[in-house]
Amino acid sequence: MFKIPIPTGGELTIGGPQKIMIAGPCSIEGREQILQIAREVKAQGAQMLRGGAYKPRTSPHSFQGLGPQGLFYLKEAAEETGLVTVTEVMEPDELDLISKYADVLQVGARNMFNYPLLKRIGRTDKPVLLKRSFMATVEEFLLASEYLLKEGNHRVMLCERGIRTFDTITRNTLDLASIPILKKMSPLPVIVDPSHGTGRSDIVIPMAIAGLVAGADGVMVEVHPNPKKALSDGLQTLDFPHFRDLMDQFQAICRYIETQAQRSARAASEDSRPSSGSQPSPPSSRKEAAS
Repeated sequence: MFKIPIPTGGELTIGGPQKIMIAGPCSIEGREQILQIAREVKAQGAQMLRGGAYKPRTSPHSFQGLGPQGLFYLKEAAEETGLVTVTEVMEPDELDLISKYADVLQVGARNMFNYPLLKRIGRTDKPVLLKRSFMATVEEFLLASEYLLKEGNHRVMLCERGIRTFDTITRNTLDLASIPILKKMSPLPVIVDPSHGTGRSDIVIPMAIAGLVAGADGVMVEVHPNPKKALSDGLQTLDFPHFRDLMDQFQAICRYIETQAQRSARAASEDSRPSSGSQPSPPSSRKEAAS
């Protein structure tokens, strides 16, 4: 558990009782786009804003992001809304610039095995969102996090974003079993990303809820006012009405989880109390009493 300063004041606790919603576009496409999305996700209760200024794409001909201009727009959106921002770092040379504009540094799935980058980020004081590579085992994922921890940065979140399997009905297979396993094997907060984990906006909501029930400390989803016109990952992106539906269910399940945790805590407390009918045994002799 750790805290992140909020741009407009206060702190956001990651890994505590409160579940976190991270929402925003895959790519920052322009000033008005990121401001519109930031206002909407803030209004619905999200605490963090995601948005890529630098985008690693499979095709070199695809949109690669706005670069420094996108970072400027992201910072403006954070200052207006008070949302904590997260954006991806692809190269060590970009780190200093991105650190000036973003609150949390994301290491994407393609860079989970980029150990020089992990070491460099580990020497910063910025919180980190580390995504699992789609070809990584849980053990490899945890060892990648150790590169950050070993360099001194302990404000790390683990993000389960799906792995590549033989099935093609979804973009990836969201490994929900990894969530409770990661929680058992590591003290680090765990975030679930059902957008990348499925690649299908029609099943993002149930998989987000399933991730929470499995024990995730937060959810990360992609949101866009018009996913069909998004410059990247439109098929897995929620529009505003569906994001509102997600937030309704997200908040309901968070209340349920909190209620169950309180009940469990009360039950544990009652079990630890001595029975009201039991009395301490009197000493059998004065010698025992004196001793």
